[in-house]
Amino acid sequence: MLDLHPFIIIVIILALTFDFINGFHDTANAIATSVSTRAISPTHAIIMAAVLNFFGALVSTGVAKTIGGDIVVGHISQPIIIASLTGAIIWNLLTWKIGLPSSSSHALVGGLIGGVLMSDMGAAGLNFMGIGKIVIALVSSPLIGMALGFLIMNFMFFIFRNASPAKVNHRFKKMQIVTAAAMAFSHGSNDAQKSMGIITLALVSGGVLHEFEVPLLVKLLCATAMAVGTSVGGWSIIKTVGGKIFKLEPINGFVADLNSSITIFTATLLHLPVSTTHVVSGSIMGVGAAKRIRAVRWGVAQQMVMAWILTIPCTAIMGSLCYLFITALFD
Repeated sequence: MLDLHPFIIIVIILALTFDFINGFHDTANAIATSVSTRAISPTHAIIMAAVLNFFGALVSTGVAKTIGGDIVVGHISQPIIIASLTGAIIWNLLTWKIGLPSSSSHALVGGLIGGVLMSDMGAAGLNFMGIGKIVIALVSSPLIGMALGFLIMNFMFFIFRNASPAKVNHRFKKMQIVTAAAMAFSHGSNDAQKSMGIITLALVSGGVLHEFEVPLLVKLLCATAMAVGTSVGGWSIIKTVGGKIFKLEPINGFVADLNSSITIFTATLLHLPVSTTHVVSGSIMGVGAAKRIRAVRWGVAQQMVMAWILTIPCTAIMGSLCYLFITALFD
């Protein structure tokens, strides 16, 4: 086998690559609604999202500890980590290419599960209680986003029932910039931590660290990688999230972003990894359904749900195959 240190370097490079791809793959989460309603220009939206993604990534390490400590039992080898990251990266690139919003969180969890199962650790190496907690958070968060989006939007309709729609949307167009900023910050606070957790796990596994505590340099590297990725922009996914689910107006975008940012940041405070893509998409569906059930393009929503369901098993398979390839290559 290769010396341990080159493997750690490979893990760090792959984790930062994953963070970079996560940035442009999930840019839509923070800015799609504000761009689609023309509350802010695409260029300004991306710059704002990149900056706030960076600062959001520095606020906590609780999610990183969940990813690094609640999926695997015992010592995890570097090839498993490399395989899981490779499988997740491949999935993210495939879904980005076809413009299908999918979960980077699901992809990473699935890749880890697949790599561990294919290794000598097998099923005994998996912490099923921890995985169950993570899966519950991943599955319930978009449903919570949808329900709260529906309720908050109906409340807004009640509050402004006698107001002119044109005037209401004009006012909310400016307010939407604030909620888009909050969404970008919360996105960074949850998503960047997943790569922090993987890198720290590799450092502990390699004996570089004696306990699972995310170093400041790792925080800065992951925050920077995500911010740079965000600055690239994922335009195909932005079009899907911003316009193909439901035709958004400023008040709809405001509610969707407000609801999403609250849901995601609450999960961050609870140290739970969630899919920002799924939360935002669920919020948009809930907001659209509040206006009119048929206003939501449920065909597009159905495709997204299928991607949600398939991501973990598909990336588990990819992680397994990548592990076989890596071990065959370096044995």
